[in-house]
Order: sequence, then C-alpha cells, then structure tokens
Amino acid sequence: MTGVFDVLIHGGRVVDGTGAAPYPADVGVRDGRVAAVGDLSPADVTGAVRVDAAGRLVVPGFIDVHVHGDATVLDPGIQLAALRQGVTTFVLGQDGLSFAPSSPQTLRFVTRYFSAINGAHPGLDGGPVSVAELLATYDRTTALNTVYLVPHGTVRHAAAADPAAMLRMVERGLEEGAAGLSSGLEYIPGRYGDADELAALCVPVARAGLPYVTHMRGYEERAAAGMAEARLIAERSGAALHVSHYHGPGAELAGMIDDALAAGLDVTFDSYPYLSGFSILAMVALPRDLDDPDLDRIVERLHDPEVRRRLARETDPALWHRAVLAHVPDPGLSWAEGRSIAAAAAEAGREPAAFCADLLVATRLAASCVFAQPPGNDDASMRLLLRHPAQLGGSDAIHIGGHPHPRAFGTFARFLGRHVRELGDWTWQEAVAHLASGPARRFGLADRGTIGPGTAADLVVIDPDRVTDTADYARPRVLAQGIDDVLVGGVPVLAGGALTGARPGRPLRPRGALR
Repeated sequence: MTGVFDVLIHGGRVVDGTGAAPYPADVGVRDGRVAAVGDLSPADVTGAVRVDAAGRLVVPGFIDVHVHGDATVLDPGIQLAALRQGVTTFVLGQDGLSFAPSSPQTLRFVTRYFSAINGAHPGLDGGPVSVAELLATYDRTTALNTVYLVPHGTVRHAAAADPAAMLRMVERGLEEGAAGLSSGLEYIPGRYGDADELAALCVPVARAGLPYVTHMRGYEERAAAGMAEARLIAERSGAALHVSHYHGPGAELAGMIDDALAAGLDVTFDSYPYLSGFSILAMVALPRDLDDPDLDRIVERLHDPEVRRRLARETDPALWHRAVLAHVPDPGLSWAEGRSIAAAAAEAGREPAAFCADLLVATRLAASCVFAQPPGNDDASMRLLLRHPAQLGGSDAIHIGGHPHPRAFGTFARFLGRHVRELGDWTWQEAVAHLASGPARRFGLADRGTIGPGTAADLVVIDPDRVTDTADYARPRVLAQGIDDVLVGGVPVLAGGALTGARPGRPLRPRGALR
C-alpha cells in the first residue's frame, strides 16, 4: 500500500476492535481518519509524524463510559491522567446531575451539591445553560473527546418536576447532541422521581435509539429492587438500559443481567476493578430523611443536638472506620484528607458522629469520601462481572480533592495490566471490546471503537509488557505507565508520555440521534 499520511504508526500489532486477534500492521492517518491499515513501509511519508510502535499494540481509543469529568476534562493534568490510561473519550452527565440543561438557580444548586464530584465548570457564567452551550465548551478546548447524557436530576430541578416541561427539556437535549438520559436515584432531586416519570422521559430516548443510564435506587442488598425498577423503566419506554458502577455479589448480579437479556431487553453495565466506592459524604453518612433540595436547610439541621444524637445512634459505627475523607474544602479541616473519619475525629478530640457533622457544616456539604464496600463485593465477584459480555469499562473517576479514589488515575491501566496480562480475565481483543468497540456501539458512536479505513483516528499505542496502574489508596494521583503515544482525531496529544499541547477533542454526537 502507498499513500501520503499525516501520521504513520509503524511496526506494531493492531487490535482493531472487530474481535480479531492482534496482527502486525502499520496504520496510516490522514485528515483525522484512518486512511490505511497494512504494510505501509513503502508509503510516501514526507512530512508525516512517525510513531515507532515496535513491540507495542495499536488499539482504538478507550471510551470511559462513566466518569465525572464534566469540569475537569478541561484540566490538562486530568487529560494527562486519562491519556496515560489510553482513554480518549469521556462520557459525561452521569448520575443524573450535571450543568445542563439548567436555569441559573439549577446551575447554582448542581454546582454546589455536586461540587465534590464534578467541581465547578470554569466556562459557565451564571446560566441558563443549554446542552448545546455546554457541549460548545468542550469543542477543541481539551485533548479528549466528550459524550454527554441529559441528567434527569438537573432536568427535574430546572423544570420544577413538571412532567411536560421535563419532557421538552429531554427532547431538546437529545436534539442538541446528547447521547442518552442518566439518572441518579440516590441523589437529590432525582430520588424523588418514580418509574412512571422516568419511563415517560425515556420515550424520546428510545425513539433516538439511545440508552437510559442509571445509578440505581440501591446497590448491595437493595440491588434486586434497584434492577427491578430499572427494568420496568426500560420495558415501559422501550429504551436500552445501561446500569452504572454495578457491584456486589457477582453471581447474583450477573444473574439479573442474564434474566433481563433473556427477556429481550438490551442491557449493558459498567464496572471498575476496585473494591471501594467514592461519593459525597452527605449521601454516605446522613439518614435519608435529612435530605432536602434546600441545602442550607440540611446544614441548619446539622446544628440540632437531636440530629447529632441520631447520627451517633443510627449510623453503623463501622462506617467511621471504612470511610476515608477525600475532599475537605475547609482550610481548618483540610488536614483530615486521607484519614478515616474515626482517625480524624480522634485527632480532633471529637466523637466520630460529631466530627462528621462539624465537617459537613464547615464545608457546606461539599465533602467527599472513599469507602470500603460491603463484603459481598469481593475480588471474585468483581472479576466475574468484569468477564460478563455485557460489561463495559467505566472508571467512575472523581478528580476533586486532595485524596481521591485511585480509580481516576488507574482504572484502565489496571484493566490491562492486572486483568489482561496478569490474570487473563480478558484477551487483548476482549479488552478492546469492553473498553472501546462496545462503548462506541452503546452510545451510537459509529466511527469510533474500531480501526479500519474511514474510522476516526483515536488511536492508542500500548506496551503490553509494561502497562500498569501505579496509583493506590495511599498515593491516588500517580500516573499510569506503559502508554506513551495517543492520537485523538488524528492529532498526537500524548507523545513520549507527555502532553503535546494539542486540543483536538470534540463533543461527539451519536449517529442516528434526533436532530
């Protein structure tokens, strides 16, 4: 084969996302797309960027199907952390809460309530913000591509729970390029919506051939009820179903997926290779009856001695030991990041429940924690779910805080280093199916997830012997190793392990979605 290319990746083995085993081939890139795959050694490459992939694999860019990068995707440090794992696309708008579509009041609420998860978007100035306006902030301003889900909780807040207004907002969001609808049924205000409300909102999602993506109403011992509700929404609306951060007893959870598939539902889920979670401290620690859309009212109630006595009386004492503070945005308490609540409380000379209440008041609820999941979510269960054909790779990465979960810096490298190379849970071609081609199909990205003439040139070069995660719970912000060269849209964004400074990332719109 001959041709003139902008970039030539030569000497590697290609894992093309079709299910084929790795095979030796060069990849030529022109005008942002793969122009040729094969023996391109005679090609005219005058002026082309050459990437020597000898001894390495060339794969389509990975799509992180669950990541809280709605603001941090604009941060070069976070872009570097993702690219060093081979991730070229973030799916945003998760858990029913993000920045659009929103009124000024909703933007203030979401930014504050989820500040420890999504952070504050630097390009939004007071609102209102449409999906189209939010997507524009990701257009060639970052090294990564983005995909966006209409967030149910944001819509519910902005529309004051009016069914007709919510439906119009979802329809408009899809028209403006969103790739589905997300819900967060353990968060405010999404938890106040029921299956009837969500099924009605999913009708246009189904019509567009896009998925309903849900943080279910419960996990662990409540997973069966959560899945039953999710199935009901999918059945009533006709929408495909995708379950977020699925974890717990593996055989039981896999059985629920198999039952749904056997009933004819289009179901996938994402999971990450760790046995601890990460969320806002208020959701983890406070009784549900303290929840209130008026966040100041929650803070005020935490001054009440009886509420504090309830917190001490009703909270499982084990929580204080298994919850490690990740983000404590108060100058007088930031020293507690990286410590368990019990250890921090002891250092402060306080009882754990009182210290937790003090911290939530001081941070105005903007604190987060990493927490060990119940024993049912063991390594064998995690690996069983990972091997399920319906599994897709998602990090659930949260980048906010001085001591976040290491999954933000390690998930995809851990998939490759531990679960492919060391444990054999996946072959390399199966890894690409779970991390690239499967996610691309799920969100209607027809030109992503595979390598072939005409496909988008989101390309990753992996050293299969060296790729590994190095972030851990003690040092959660350490970059992964073994991925040093990445292209997004045919443009080198990572070279020699460092950012090039290029920002070719685009907001990706699903093919076939409503226009």
